[in-house]
Amino acid sequence: MATSRLLAPSSSRSRFKTVLWILLGLTALFVFITSEVLLVTDYPMYHAYRLQVIADRYLLIPHTLCGVIALLAGPMQFSSRLRLRHLKFHRVLGRIYVISVFIGAATGVALATGRPGFPGTSMQAAAWIVCTTAAFITARNRQIVQHRQWMIRSYAVTFTFVSSRVLNLWPRYWSHLGDTLAAVGVIAFTLASLLIVDLSLNWRELTTRRD
Repeated sequence: MATSRLLAPSSSRSRFKTVLWILLGLTALFVFITSEVLLVTDYPMYHAYRLQVIADRYLLIPHTLCGVIALLAGPMQFSSRLRLRHLKFHRVLGRIYVISVFIGAATGVALATGRPGFPGTSMQAAAWIVCTTAAFITARNRQIVQHRQWMIRSYAVTFTFVSSRVLNLWPRYWSHLGDTLAAVGVIAFTLASLLIVDLSLNWRELTTRRD
């Protein structure tokens, strides 16, 4: 009975998760429309970037596919019901997520090599790999609480591929940011995402005073 209580999420926590996933989904949809769809339709502001994307397609295709797989796997991996009812599927999908992260990180670094954005991409890729590897190791060691925390951190880095593109449609942001500041922006988004996750994971300890 006690175990089932621990595994079953509270109604307030369940509502919070639902609202959070809806917000993340709407953000991803907004970025997809304002960045990817406009890129395909050769939106004037993206013309030079579109030519670069076409030139990079052999690395960009596996990078994008793996990133999308990791992005879509997250909601299913965090589903308590799916995990409890289909544990084998959860584990298989977890391995697919790990492989996708490693391929996505490696191809991302390869794409950025020799370009001004290399420091930012390398830092983002390193954080992605470290968090995902820690999540995988803790899962193998059956440290479930730590595994969930590291998976949250890993997915936070995964989602920076979306959040860092939210302002792309704003001409001043797109045209005046510059390559160097863009790299700094990627680092800032990654660190901010990890900081927000850690604050949320430790919020109870931060706000509760021991007698």
